[in-house]
Amino acid sequence: MRTDSSPGNLPAREHLPAGDAGTPVLDVVIPVYNEEKDLQPCVLRLHEHLKRTFPYAFRITVADNASTDTTPQVAARLAAQIPEVRSFRLEQKGRGRALRTVWSASDAPVLAYMDVDLSTDLNALLPLVAPLISGHSDLAIGSRLSRSSRVVRGAKREFISRTYNLILRGSLQARFSDAQCGFKAIRRDVAQLLLPLIEDTGWFFDTEMLVLAERAGLRIHEVPVDWVDDPESTVHIVKTATDDLKGVWRVGRALATGSLSLDRLARPFGDDPRDRELTDIPKGLARQLVGFCVVGGLSTLFYLLLYSGFRSFSGSQVANALALLVSAVANTAANRRLTFGVRGRGGAVRHQAQGLVVFAIGLALTSGSLAALNAATNDPAHSTELAVLIAANLAATVLRFLLFRAWVFPDRQGESPSPSPVVASHQPGPPVHPTGVRHGVDAHAPLPQRPTTPSSSYDTAQFRAGEAADRTWGDSTMQLQAVRPHDHDPRNAR
Repeated sequence: MRTDSSPGNLPAREHLPAGDAGTPVLDVVIPVYNEEKDLQPCVLRLHEHLKRTFPYAFRITVADNASTDTTPQVAARLAAQIPEVRSFRLEQKGRGRALRTVWSASDAPVLAYMDVDLSTDLNALLPLVAPLISGHSDLAIGSRLSRSSRVVRGAKREFISRTYNLILRGSLQARFSDAQCGFKAIRRDVAQLLLPLIEDTGWFFDTEMLVLAERAGLRIHEVPVDWVDDPESTVHIVKTATDDLKGVWRVGRALATGSLSLDRLARPFGDDPRDRELTDIPKGLARQLVGFCVVGGLSTLFYLLLYSGFRSFSGSQVANALALLVSAVANTAANRRLTFGVRGRGGAVRHQAQGLVVFAIGLALTSGSLAALNAATNDPAHSTELAVLIAANLAATVLRFLLFRAWVFPDRQGESPSPSPVVASHQPGPPVHPTGVRHGVDAHAPLPQRPTTPSSSYDTAQFRAGEAADRTWGDSTMQLQAVRPHDHDPRNAR
């Protein structure tokens, strides 16, 4: 299935309707580890800002990942005092693990997170999530490296940050400017399909999420931010940098081998409802032709080099067959990934078998041309052989493209892709459909405005999410169960 024409499992983006229902539109997660000192000022400041400036209902979720100080008690006290605050407890460390677990369980259509030190000016929060609410973008990130950003930090961190982003641009062809700013947001329907593809559970989680989203063709919105470095940050720079470089290598290798199924994240053509009525939409023919010509040119050069090498110790027919066989396998693999955008290992053997049939047709054309040349002259010059083979290969190339497009990698836009939802249960509330619509709820029902006088409070919930965060669940549905009273962590006063 090709990313340029496949509808994937994501619907077209739509503006989230405003209303007065009870579900929060925005869920801001604050991942914490041993932050007993900074947690309460952070939550109170963020809550006051959202209540004063954010026009929708919201929730603040403290994701405590295995703190050993009094952070769980502080989070529980805040959740008990403030209706819009919740607290999750995870028994394993890792910022990525905390974000993936809480985001997967949230019922809010827009999910965000920020660091507990609040280094980023909160005035950037509404511009961050507005493109997601409007349906314009899939993810949004704060950028400290934009020209209009104002940043106060030391030369060491500035150098590390810019060097890391240069590495991402050079190795993974990343086009976003700042992967490490702790100020990001994502639409929930995107998160449901994207999060299971992310392996990292630590600091590289952000980068992996952005790289995969960008490679899948999702739209990432960047917001210039004002940012002041926290001099008391407990992040271990050397260890974090080492882990990040390992993650860059792992993700780069996965992308190069096509082992990531990013097609499930494809959007249908046109986000405007009027675009969905269009017919005969081009299926990427121009792009495929360019890609095929590039691959074909390189394959022809590779073929000629192989033929010249094999011709030094064998006859022309044997050298032609061997060179064409080796180059055909490489050509099919390159066209599969680069021209027709097929990712993953599924169907690779079948595609190579079909490619060999196409190879046999090309072999017949080139071998027939050589036979005709040898019949015309007893001892043709090597340059004449090459000229005949080039002409024959041009004809075979045209036929190969037509067969690849119509038979080996046919357009499957009209087929209904098999669903592969990743749904996290969230209680209370009805189950969630992969498209982001809750069962039993009108798809066009209005989403909430923040009530002026809260009439109910959220309960503080604990989750043992280590296994879920490590992706050891048995099927595609992740269930997060509340911890029973006798399972509570002894360090937690609740």
